[in-house]
Amino acid sequence: MNFEVFITAAVTGAGDTAAKSEHVPVTPRRIADAAIDSARAGAAIAHLHVRDPKTGKGARDVALYREAVEYIRAADVDVVINLTAGMGGDVVFGAGEAPLPLDPAGTDMVGPTERLAHVAELRPEICTLDCGTMNFSLGDYVMTNTPSTLRAMARQVQALGVKPELEVFDAGHLVFVHDLIREGLIDGAPMIQLCMGIPYGAPDDPLTLMALVHRLPRDAVFSAFSIGRNQLPFVAMAALAGGNVRVGLEDNLFLSRGVKATNGQLVERARTILEAMGARVLGPAEVREKLGLRRSGKDA
Repeated sequence: MNFEVFITAAVTGAGDTAAKSEHVPVTPRRIADAAIDSARAGAAIAHLHVRDPKTGKGARDVALYREAVEYIRAADVDVVINLTAGMGGDVVFGAGEAPLPLDPAGTDMVGPTERLAHVAELRPEICTLDCGTMNFSLGDYVMTNTPSTLRAMARQVQALGVKPELEVFDAGHLVFVHDLIREGLIDGAPMIQLCMGIPYGAPDDPLTLMALVHRLPRDAVFSAFSIGRNQLPFVAMAALAGGNVRVGLEDNLFLSRGVKATNGQLVERARTILEAMGARVLGPAEVREKLGLRRSGKDA
Protein backbone atom coordinates (compact mmCIF):
# COMPACT_ATOMS: atom_id res chain seq x y z
CA MET A 1 0.00 0.00 0.00
CA ASN A 2 1.02 3.59 -0.62
CA PHE A 3 0.87 5.52 2.66
CA GLU A 4 1.77 8.90 1.13
CA VAL A 5 -0.77 9.64 -1.59
CA PHE A 6 -1.49 12.63 -3.77
CA ILE A 7 -4.90 13.44 -5.20
CA THR A 8 -5.52 14.72 -8.72
CA ALA A 9 -8.82 16.50 -9.37
CA ALA A 10 -10.01 16.14 -12.98
CA VAL A 11 -12.55 18.92 -12.83
CA THR A 12 -14.41 18.97 -16.15
CA GLY A 13 -13.17 16.78 -19.03
CA ALA A 14 -14.49 17.04 -22.58
CA GLY A 15 -17.36 14.56 -22.51
CA ASP A 16 -21.07 15.23 -22.87
CA THR A 17 -21.61 15.78 -19.15
CA ALA A 18 -22.36 19.49 -18.78
CA ALA A 19 -26.05 18.88 -19.50
CA LYS A 20 -26.17 16.07 -16.94
CA SER A 21 -25.04 18.04 -13.91
CA GLU A 22 -25.15 21.72 -13.09
CA HIS A 23 -21.90 21.27 -11.17
CA VAL A 24 -19.80 20.53 -14.27
CA PRO A 25 -17.86 23.74 -14.91
CA VAL A 26 -17.97 25.14 -18.44
CA THR A 27 -16.57 28.68 -18.47
CA PRO A 28 -12.87 29.30 -17.78
CA ARG A 29 -13.73 31.10 -14.53
CA ARG A 30 -15.87 28.23 -13.27
CA ILE A 31 -13.23 25.68 -14.30
CA ALA A 32 -10.62 27.68 -12.40
CA ASP A 33 -12.91 27.99 -9.37
CA ALA A 34 -13.42 24.20 -9.42
CA ALA A 35 -9.66 23.67 -9.44
CA ILE A 36 -9.21 26.11 -6.56
CA ASP A 37 -12.01 24.50 -4.53
CA SER A 38 -10.46 21.09 -5.17
CA ALA A 39 -7.08 22.32 -3.99
CA ARG A 40 -8.61 23.67 -0.79
CA ALA A 41 -10.24 20.26 -0.26
CA GLY A 42 -6.90 18.46 -0.56
CA ALA A 43 -6.06 17.96 -4.22
CA ALA A 44 -2.40 18.60 -5.02
CA ILE A 45 -2.94 18.52 -8.80
CA ALA A 46 -5.71 20.02 -10.92
CA HIS A 47 -6.19 18.37 -14.31
CA LEU A 48 -7.83 20.79 -16.74
CA HIS A 49 -9.72 20.67 -19.99
CA VAL A 50 -11.59 23.70 -21.30
CA ARG A 51 -15.01 23.92 -22.91
CA ASP A 52 -16.72 26.21 -25.37
CA PRO A 53 -18.76 28.50 -23.09
CA LYS A 54 -21.55 28.69 -25.69
CA THR A 55 -22.02 24.97 -26.33
CA GLY A 56 -20.45 23.29 -23.29
CA LYS A 57 -18.47 20.99 -25.56
CA GLY A 58 -14.76 20.29 -25.19
CA ALA A 59 -12.47 22.84 -26.82
CA ARG A 60 -8.76 23.52 -27.36
CA ASP A 61 -8.85 27.31 -27.64
CA VAL A 62 -5.62 28.69 -26.17
CA ALA A 63 -7.43 31.83 -24.95
CA LEU A 64 -9.79 29.70 -22.83
CA TYR A 65 -6.85 27.86 -21.28
CA ARG A 66 -5.06 31.14 -20.67
CA GLU A 67 -8.01 32.63 -18.80
CA ALA A 68 -8.44 29.59 -16.57
CA VAL A 69 -4.74 29.15 -15.82
CA GLU A 70 -4.09 32.82 -15.08
CA TYR A 71 -6.98 32.88 -12.64
CA ILE A 72 -5.66 29.80 -10.82
CA ARG A 73 -2.14 31.20 -10.64
CA ALA A 74 -3.45 34.44 -9.17
CA ALA A 75 -5.45 32.64 -6.45
CA ASP A 76 -4.43 32.39 -2.81
CA VAL A 77 -4.13 28.61 -2.95
CA ASP A 78 -1.33 26.47 -4.34
CA VAL A 79 -2.02 23.65 -6.82
CA VAL A 80 -0.01 21.90 -9.53
CA ILE A 81 -1.58 22.59 -12.93
CA ASN A 82 -1.93 19.65 -15.32
CA LEU A 83 -3.28 20.52 -18.78
CA THR A 84 -4.71 17.96 -21.16
CA ALA A 85 -3.01 17.56 -24.52
CA GLY A 86 -5.58 15.04 -25.68
CA MET A 87 -7.73 17.38 -27.74
CA GLY A 88 -7.16 17.38 -31.49
CA GLY A 89 -6.99 13.60 -31.78
CA ASP A 90 -10.66 12.88 -32.40
CA VAL A 91 -11.98 10.87 -35.35
CA VAL A 92 -15.67 10.05 -35.80
CA PHE A 93 -16.41 7.73 -38.68
CA GLY A 94 -19.64 7.68 -40.61
CA ALA A 95 -21.97 4.95 -39.40
CA GLY A 96 -22.61 1.52 -40.87
CA GLU A 97 -21.81 0.96 -44.54
CA ALA A 98 -20.54 4.51 -45.07
CA PRO A 99 -17.52 5.07 -42.80
CA LEU A 100 -16.31 7.84 -45.11
CA PRO A 101 -16.51 10.77 -45.21
CA LEU A 102 -15.73 11.35 -41.55
CA ASP A 103 -18.35 13.02 -39.40
CA PRO A 104 -17.31 16.70 -39.36
CA ALA A 105 -19.29 17.43 -36.20
CA GLY A 106 -17.08 15.26 -34.04
CA THR A 107 -13.82 14.92 -35.95
CA ASP A 108 -10.98 17.21 -34.88
CA MET A 109 -7.54 16.10 -36.05
CA VAL A 110 -4.54 18.43 -35.92
CA GLY A 111 -0.78 18.00 -35.73
CA PRO A 112 1.41 17.68 -32.64
CA THR A 113 2.42 21.35 -32.49
CA GLU A 114 -1.16 22.60 -32.61
CA ARG A 115 -2.22 20.07 -29.99
CA LEU A 116 0.45 21.51 -27.69
CA ALA A 117 -0.06 25.22 -28.45
CA HIS A 118 -1.57 25.94 -25.03
CA VAL A 119 1.18 23.99 -23.29
CA ALA A 120 3.90 25.90 -25.15
CA GLU A 121 2.36 29.24 -24.20
CA LEU A 122 1.33 28.57 -20.60
CA ARG A 123 4.06 26.13 -19.50
CA PRO A 124 2.12 24.12 -16.92
CA GLU A 125 4.07 21.82 -14.66
CA ILE A 126 2.36 18.75 -16.16
CA CYS A 127 0.51 17.92 -19.37
CA THR A 128 -1.05 14.64 -20.45
CA LEU A 129 0.08 12.35 -23.24
CA ASP A 130 -2.48 9.69 -24.23
CA CYS A 131 -0.30 6.72 -25.09
CA GLY A 132 -2.34 5.02 -27.77
CA THR A 133 -5.38 4.81 -30.02
CA MET A 134 -8.60 3.10 -28.96
CA ASN A 135 -12.30 2.77 -29.64
CA PHE A 136 -13.59 5.15 -27.01
CA SER A 137 -17.03 4.31 -25.62
CA LEU A 138 -19.98 3.64 -27.92
CA GLY A 139 -20.59 4.70 -31.51
CA ASP A 140 -17.95 5.43 -34.14
CA TYR A 141 -15.55 7.69 -32.20
CA VAL A 142 -11.88 6.71 -32.15
CA MET A 143 -9.40 8.40 -29.81
CA THR A 144 -6.50 8.69 -32.25
CA ASN A 145 -2.87 8.91 -31.17
CA THR A 146 -0.42 7.41 -33.66
CA PRO A 147 3.10 6.45 -32.57
CA SER A 148 4.72 9.13 -34.76
CA THR A 149 2.39 11.83 -33.40
CA LEU A 150 3.03 10.78 -29.82
CA ARG A 151 6.81 10.73 -30.30
CA ALA A 152 6.68 14.23 -31.78
CA MET A 153 4.56 15.44 -28.88
CA ALA A 154 6.89 13.80 -26.35
CA ARG A 155 9.89 15.56 -27.89
CA GLN A 156 8.15 18.94 -27.75
CA VAL A 157 6.98 18.44 -24.17
CA GLN A 158 10.50 17.40 -23.18
CA ALA A 159 11.98 20.51 -24.80
CA LEU A 160 9.46 22.70 -22.94
CA GLY A 161 10.50 21.23 -19.60
CA VAL A 162 6.96 20.08 -18.85
CA LYS A 163 6.37 16.73 -17.12
CA PRO A 164 4.24 14.39 -19.24
CA GLU A 165 1.57 12.40 -17.47
CA LEU A 166 1.45 9.24 -19.56
CA GLU A 167 -2.20 8.18 -19.90
CA VAL A 168 -2.60 4.40 -20.17
CA PHE A 169 -6.01 3.02 -21.15
CA ASP A 170 -4.97 -0.56 -21.92
CA ALA A 171 -2.01 -2.93 -21.76
CA GLY A 172 -0.67 -2.06 -25.21
CA HIS A 173 -0.32 1.56 -24.16
CA LEU A 174 2.19 0.47 -21.54
CA VAL A 175 4.27 -1.13 -24.27
CA PHE A 176 4.51 2.30 -25.86
CA VAL A 177 5.41 3.89 -22.50
CA HIS A 178 8.39 1.55 -22.27
CA ASP A 179 9.35 2.50 -25.84
CA LEU A 180 9.31 6.22 -25.00
CA ILE A 181 11.51 5.64 -21.96
CA ARG A 182 13.96 3.46 -23.90
CA GLU A 183 14.22 6.13 -26.61
CA GLY A 184 15.12 8.82 -24.04
CA LEU A 185 11.91 10.83 -24.53
CA ILE A 186 10.90 10.78 -20.85
CA ASP A 187 13.06 12.57 -18.28
CA GLY A 188 13.23 11.39 -14.69
CA ALA A 189 10.78 9.00 -13.09
CA PRO A 190 7.84 8.49 -15.46
CA MET A 191 4.45 9.74 -14.26
CA ILE A 192 1.71 7.33 -15.34
CA GLN A 193 -2.07 7.47 -15.06
CA LEU A 194 -3.90 4.14 -15.30
CA CYS A 195 -7.33 4.95 -16.76
CA MET A 196 -9.70 2.08 -15.94
CA GLY A 197 -13.23 1.10 -16.79
CA ILE A 198 -13.55 3.05 -20.04
CA PRO A 199 -15.11 1.14 -22.94
CA TYR A 200 -13.22 -0.32 -24.72
CA GLY A 201 -10.08 -0.09 -22.67
CA ALA A 202 -8.91 -1.95 -19.59
CA PRO A 203 -11.78 -3.04 -17.32
CA ASP A 204 -11.65 -1.86 -13.72
CA ASP A 205 -11.46 -5.20 -11.94
CA PRO A 206 -8.65 -5.77 -9.41
CA LEU A 207 -6.84 -8.42 -11.47
CA THR A 208 -6.60 -6.16 -14.53
CA LEU A 209 -5.38 -3.25 -12.41
CA MET A 210 -2.66 -5.37 -10.81
CA ALA A 211 -1.64 -6.80 -14.18
CA LEU A 212 -1.01 -3.23 -15.37
CA VAL A 213 0.76 -2.28 -12.14
CA HIS A 214 3.12 -5.24 -12.58
CA ARG A 215 3.99 -3.98 -16.09
CA LEU A 216 4.93 -0.47 -14.94
CA PRO A 217 8.49 0.81 -15.29
CA ARG A 218 10.38 0.13 -12.10
CA ASP A 219 10.72 3.77 -11.02
CA ALA A 220 7.27 4.95 -12.14
CA VAL A 221 5.05 7.17 -10.02
CA PHE A 222 1.52 6.15 -10.89
CA SER A 223 -2.09 6.99 -10.21
CA ALA A 224 -5.19 4.99 -11.07
CA PHE A 225 -8.85 5.82 -11.41
CA SER A 226 -12.10 4.36 -12.64
CA ILE A 227 -15.11 6.12 -14.08
CA GLY A 228 -18.69 6.28 -12.83
CA ARG A 229 -19.82 4.47 -9.71
CA ASN A 230 -16.41 2.86 -9.17
CA GLN A 231 -14.53 6.15 -8.94
CA LEU A 232 -14.64 6.37 -5.15
CA PRO A 233 -14.00 2.65 -4.50
CA PHE A 234 -10.96 3.02 -6.75
CA VAL A 235 -9.53 5.58 -4.33
CA ALA A 236 -8.91 2.72 -1.93
CA MET A 237 -7.97 0.34 -4.77
CA ALA A 238 -5.31 2.67 -6.14
CA ALA A 239 -3.70 3.26 -2.75
CA LEU A 240 -3.73 -0.46 -1.96
CA ALA A 241 -2.02 -1.11 -5.31
CA GLY A 242 0.75 1.33 -4.35
CA GLY A 243 -0.45 4.30 -6.36
CA ASN A 244 -2.05 7.71 -6.14
CA VAL A 245 -5.63 8.69 -6.91
CA ARG A 246 -7.75 10.78 -9.24
CA VAL A 247 -11.31 11.92 -8.71
CA GLY A 248 -13.47 14.64 -10.24
CA LEU A 249 -16.40 15.42 -12.48
CA GLU A 250 -14.51 14.46 -15.64
CA ASP A 251 -15.01 10.83 -14.64
CA ASN A 252 -18.00 10.69 -12.28
CA LEU A 253 -20.91 13.01 -11.47
CA PHE A 254 -22.18 11.52 -8.20
CA LEU A 255 -21.17 11.49 -4.55
CA SER A 256 -23.61 8.67 -3.81
CA ARG A 257 -26.62 7.15 -5.51
CA GLY A 258 -28.77 10.02 -6.83
CA VAL A 259 -26.66 12.71 -5.14
CA LYS A 260 -24.80 14.95 -7.57
CA ALA A 261 -21.29 15.90 -6.50
CA THR A 262 -19.09 18.93 -6.79
CA ASN A 263 -15.40 18.51 -7.49
CA GLY A 264 -14.56 19.68 -3.99
CA GLN A 265 -16.90 17.10 -2.44
CA LEU A 266 -15.28 14.29 -4.41
CA VAL A 267 -11.84 15.38 -3.27
CA GLU A 268 -13.04 15.62 0.33
CA ARG A 269 -14.48 12.10 0.13
CA ALA A 270 -11.26 10.76 -1.38
CA ARG A 271 -9.26 12.38 1.40
CA THR A 272 -11.56 10.86 4.02
CA ILE A 273 -11.13 7.39 2.51
CA LEU A 274 -7.36 7.70 2.34
CA GLU A 275 -6.92 9.06 5.85
CA ALA A 276 -9.23 6.37 7.24
CA MET A 277 -6.87 3.85 5.63
CA GLY A 278 -3.93 5.42 7.46
CA ALA A 279 -2.50 7.25 4.44
CA ARG A 280 -1.20 10.80 4.49
CA VAL A 281 -2.38 13.10 1.69
CA LEU A 282 0.48 15.01 0.08
CA GLY A 283 0.36 18.72 -0.69
CA PRO A 284 1.52 20.38 -3.91
CA ALA A 285 5.01 21.25 -2.67
CA GLU A 286 5.65 17.62 -1.73
CA VAL A 287 4.32 16.46 -5.10
CA ARG A 288 6.64 18.85 -6.94
CA GLU A 289 9.59 17.35 -5.08
CA LYS A 290 8.38 13.78 -5.61
CA LEU A 291 7.90 14.25 -9.36
CA GLY A 292 10.87 16.53 -9.95
CA LEU A 293 8.67 19.23 -11.44
CA ARG A 294 10.04 22.43 -12.84
CA ARG A 295 8.54 25.76 -11.88
CA SER A 296 5.49 26.54 -14.03
CA GLY A 297 4.92 29.65 -16.09
CA LYS A 298 6.10 31.07 -19.40
CA ASP A 299 9.33 32.39 -17.91
CA ALA A 300 10.23 29.17 -16.08
